[in-house]
Amino acid sequence: MSRIGLLAVAGAVLLASGAPVPGADVMLDPRDIRTGSRIPAENYADQPFVVVLPDGTWLCVLTTGRGKEGERGQHVVATRSTDQGQTWSKPVDIEPADGPEASWAVPLLVPGGRVYAFYDYNGDRVEALKGRKIRADMLGWYVYKYSDDGGRTWSPGRRRLPMRLTACDRANQWEGRVQVFWGVSKPIVAGASAYFAFTKLGRYLLDQGEGWVWRSDNILTESDVSKLRWEMLPEGDAGIRAPEFGSVQEEHNLVALSDGALYGAYRTTTGCPCFSISRDGGRTWSKPEVMAYADGRKMKNPRANPRLWRTAGGKYLFWYHNHGGKTFEDRNPAWVAGGVEKDGRILWSEPEVLLYAPDPKTRMSYPDLVEQDGRYWVTETQKSAARVHEVDGTLLEGLWNQFENRRVAERGLALNLAAGRSGAGAAVALPRLPHLGQGGGFSLDVWLHLGTPGRPRTILDARDDAGRGIALLVSESDRPSLVLGDGRTTAVWEGDEGSLAGEGWRHVVATVDGGPKIITFIVDGRLCDGGEARPFGWGRFDAAMGDVNGRREVRLGEALGGLRIYGRCLRTSEAAGNFRAGR
Repeated sequence: MSRIGLLAVAGAVLLASGAPVPGADVMLDPRDIRTGSRIPAENYADQPFVVVLPDGTWLCVLTTGRGKEGERGQHVVATRSTDQGQTWSKPVDIEPADGPEASWAVPLLVPGGRVYAFYDYNGDRVEALKGRKIRADMLGWYVYKYSDDGGRTWSPGRRRLPMRLTACDRANQWEGRVQVFWGVSKPIVAGASAYFAFTKLGRYLLDQGEGWVWRSDNILTESDVSKLRWEMLPEGDAGIRAPEFGSVQEEHNLVALSDGALYGAYRTTTGCPCFSISRDGGRTWSKPEVMAYADGRKMKNPRANPRLWRTAGGKYLFWYHNHGGKTFEDRNPAWVAGGVEKDGRILWSEPEVLLYAPDPKTRMSYPDLVEQDGRYWVTETQKSAARVHEVDGTLLEGLWNQFENRRVAERGLALNLAAGRSGAGAAVALPRLPHLGQGGGFSLDVWLHLGTPGRPRTILDARDDAGRGIALLVSESDRPSLVLGDGRTTAVWEGDEGSLAGEGWRHVVATVDGGPKIITFIVDGRLCDGGEARPFGWGRFDAAMGDVNGRREVRLGEALGGLRIYGRCLRTSEAAGNFRAGR
């Protein structure tokens, strides 16, 4: 049984009983980053990117240093794992710590088994701007080394990519004598060429960003590095950006579509990620647009890496943080959406929580996807610790199948009250809900017929006189509201304003997840994301929240036309399936 399978079994034991596994204080949750395997680094750790070698060994390149991000001694290293990320070899230097700053390595495995690492290198040893000492990990040359022995040793000399001067460079404080850039885009293969994106900056530090792409049409077959051909794209003097999205347009990364087109995403400070498509090998790019779900709603992401992947099976994944913040903060949890191609574009699903940290202030980012033998892993870093985590493949399959799912989820179903048995004022026995302080969670799945809009009402209420229990309400602004209490701590969270407006039957799933300590609402198969009114559609509850079992009977309201209670958290994809299955 896989490691993730063992964790899932332990979690299932707790969830079924409502009590912790003997000898444990909390449920083991593979989404909790603490359950991952540590990737070795010095102190600082960033961009742990992995390639799987022909013999099955994992080779990870990452940026590290004894200090903090951007301090002297920052350099790039490589480490190997022969047991799918559970243990790692001692890192070896790609560049030494006592040389110029070397940062942001991205690896490419070519068919012959050679691995290239591309990275920033402060070859001119720039250390100051106008007499002021500066961080130098985004200055200088774009270079590469290679390894022909699986990352154990690296070529003694580095080669420089021919980064041409553009308007962006000429506008910086050095007037182009120094170039400011970095890359987070793991190289991809499209046709006979390799591509990877990077970001140039027009002003030091982190202003006037724009995207560019490296292309080599012979690196996949040419072993003589002196004969490698490189192009920097798009053609012309301007990179990939749109003025309406502001100064911050950065961390461009790519996937290839099935027809060979290139699809690139990047972060902004507008609260949304953007994307652009090239259908001519990177020479020209469409005007950037805000990324959107399949139904056209904007996807949300703060100033954090929005990471694209294409799987071996031709499906897509998108790592982001599912809120409209505009700063570097709130990178926890990490969410993932699934993508499928249609008519030359990617249709993005509603998202799921992929990973979380118990401390809301933890910031995880710069992930990579690893596939091997039909299994999936992701790496991530919080800057001081890099880890690898196996991902439940059924979660990803659920994302990709979300548009077609029309089945009612049965696992964990503790109460199923059909329409016609839930009249106003009726009371039914409430199943015992899992303990939130021990990592448990639950979902309420209801069908509603609200009638007159703008009228507050109670859908169900199981609170006792001490405030313990749960209640599901509808506010006067036609939004669902969930109230939780354990007798000491109370939490209230509302879905999106107006999400229940309109006539006819509506479907609502309220989920309380005791892992990341968040509450979500899914209305008619759509995860509430805050809309235009607020940055967050999901809310946190206090980690001190514990047992929310109140009255043993739940009283039902007039608008209820069907009720399911699950003794576990429904996935977004399952909630969407319940909706599409109908009443």
